[in-house]
Amino acid sequence: MSNTQHLQDFTTQVRRDILRMVHAVNSGHPGGSLGCAEFFTVLYQHLLKRNPQFEMNGIGEDLFFLSNGHISPVYYSVLARTGYFPVSELATFRKLNTRLQGHPTTHDQLPGVRIASGSLGQGLSVAIGAAQAKKLNNDSNLIYSLHGDGELQEGQNWEAIMYASAKKVDNLIATVDYNGQQIDGSTDEVLNMGNLKAKFEAFDWDVLEIKEGNNIEAIIAGMEDAKSRTGKGKPVCVLLHTVMGNGVDFMMHTHAWHGKAPNNDQLAIGLAQNAETLGDY
Repeated sequence: MSNTQHLQDFTTQVRRDILRMVHAVNSGHPGGSLGCAEFFTVLYQHLLKRNPQFEMNGIGEDLFFLSNGHISPVYYSVLARTGYFPVSELATFRKLNTRLQGHPTTHDQLPGVRIASGSLGQGLSVAIGAAQAKKLNNDSNLIYSLHGDGELQEGQNWEAIMYASAKKVDNLIATVDYNGQQIDGSTDEVLNMGNLKAKFEAFDWDVLEIKEGNNIEAIIAGMEDAKSRTGKGKPVCVLLHTVMGNGVDFMMHTHAWHGKAPNNDQLAIGLAQNAETLGDY
């Protein structure tokens, strides 16, 4: 179990990685990546029961599935700095023939990645299947997944949400990055989904909210609470209230940086707000 200062230093370095990766190729999705930096740090540095030697079958360990795969910069940074592959490989992000594609893929067998993702709305279905496989294999470990709030506008999610409760998939914790932003604007403006907590509860999920989704201690407490609710007949949903672009002041609270790279001056400003802690790649 890691101390809070280490987790904060880790998160700050991940933010630097995100900015530099996207800037280097003038392509990628910094906004959502920055907003989820604390969550990924807590997930991989504190929460997951995992095998440091990656095995695709995931037997005997917790599994994580990223559904909104466009936030790959934060995913790759945390995987690398957790030891799944060399940190130096982050320099290949989105380049030709790299294992670090703009959306995660499996054909190059990048350690840590179990599904290709980024075609939105499909990740929950995969997570449910993995959770049921765990039960069939008498494996008591948990399945975690992450989804964008705008992604929930996709209908396949609601079929999966209905199925998970009907089949009592209670070894699943599905987290929603609840930042209120998507590529074309706010989620309320694009397609208002109303009260997500009430909707999940109507589908018979156990729902909790982490109001401070960019606070490491709040995330730890909330996710430990979520973990304690598993095994009780209901799938668990965590509504994680984050700020898109968190940690870089001009990227915060706006959809403008959903899929836009910073220029040289903007990169310098962003890096100045996130001091190097663990060493740049």
